Amino acid sequence: MRYDFDTVIDRRGTYAIKWMRGNENTIPLMVADMDLQSPKPVIDAMHRVADHMMYGYSMHITDPRYFTSLCRWFAHRHGWEIQPDEIISSHGTFGALTHVAHMYAKPGQGIIVMDPVYGHFSQDIVKWGNEVVRCHLINNDGYYTINYDLLEQQASDPNNTLLIFCNPHNPVGRVWKREEIAKVAEICEKHGVFVISDEVHCDHIRKGQKYTPFLSACGDKSNAICLVGINKSFNMAGLSCSNAIVQDKGLYERIMKDYPMPMPTPFAIAGHIAAYEEGDEWMDQVSEYIEGNIDCVIDFFAKEMPQVKICKPEGTYCLWMDFRALGLSDEEVHKRIYEDANVLLQDGTVHDPVEGQCFQRMCVPCARSVLMEACSRIVKAFEDVL
Repeated sequence: MRYDFDTVIDRRGTYAIKWMRGNENTIPLMVADMDLQSPKPVIDAMHRVADHMMYGYSMHITDPRYFTSLCRWFAHRHGWEIQPDEIISSHGTFGALTHVAHMYAKPGQGIIVMDPVYGHFSQDIVKWGNEVVRCHLINNDGYYTINYDLLEQQASDPNNTLLIFCNPHNPVGRVWKREEIAKVAEICEKHGVFVISDEVHCDHIRKGQKYTPFLSACGDKSNAICLVGINKSFNMAGLSCSNAIVQDKGLYERIMKDYPMPMPTPFAIAGHIAAYEEGDEWMDQVSEYIEGNIDCVIDFFAKEMPQVKICKPEGTYCLWMDFRALGLSDEEVHKRIYEDANVLLQDGTVHDPVEGQCFQRMCVPCARSVLMEACSRIVKAFEDVL
């Protein structure tokens, strides 16, 4: 079937977090959450569960398709072979991430992140009582690369025991190449730093790019796990269903030794199976639509507000927007976008408190008319300084 992503679906009053703030005229583009309908097979699966009229305790292990559908998807879409006994279900990505992080980083020890990076990593590290060790990426005129020398220095410190890696990288949009991942893995293996690779954006890749799972490029599979899920791929974050991929038997057993019993809802199980078994057609179409949105925004700002630098992301559906050339303070950039334009983006300091000033993250998976209205408002809010 052909999906209509141009139709605006009103999410107010449906418990959607991104629509809680502002007023009836606010356009929220700050949350990595799609305002685009999920695949029809998923919607049909939700109806079948609802129509059953009983919603008791459920477990994913009751249906082998939970595992085989995921294995099929990654083999078919990405050439990554996963076995059913390498999959650990998680109540959202941070369920598995938190559990494994506590295994490898005791309170007070350092956890390395590569800023600018998804802000919740640093926020949770602080909550856990760990030290945030910032291995800043190198900004090459909007194209970011890894600072291997700094990573080597930080990994060699015995107090730093864990790296939270992001692939594709949110918010800068890099899809790390195999050789880049292999070098990170080599450094971490050399110094005994465990790697948790968050790969929930792996299905949102631009044409001509290739996603390389961390575990497919590292030497020691006992030193890393990958986190994947239906949340970002299929706009199903509200079902709180993700998975950790663990491709070393000994590591799998250590994780499962005291892992909380995962009990996904029947909606999550049915949605997961439907998405991974029947979501190819939708994914092809939504990827094309999102790429069109990205191109429209970049072209619009290049014409109407060229002072704002946007490097086309290789992956994710986020744009990392650099407002520094306007010569305004971070507070002034925030005010003009949030208050004057009535558009909600995400402040760059959420992802990089050191070097994120005057950056904004925009999430673009929504109807194009809404997205371009937001862009027009932003330009208008800055017209006196252009």
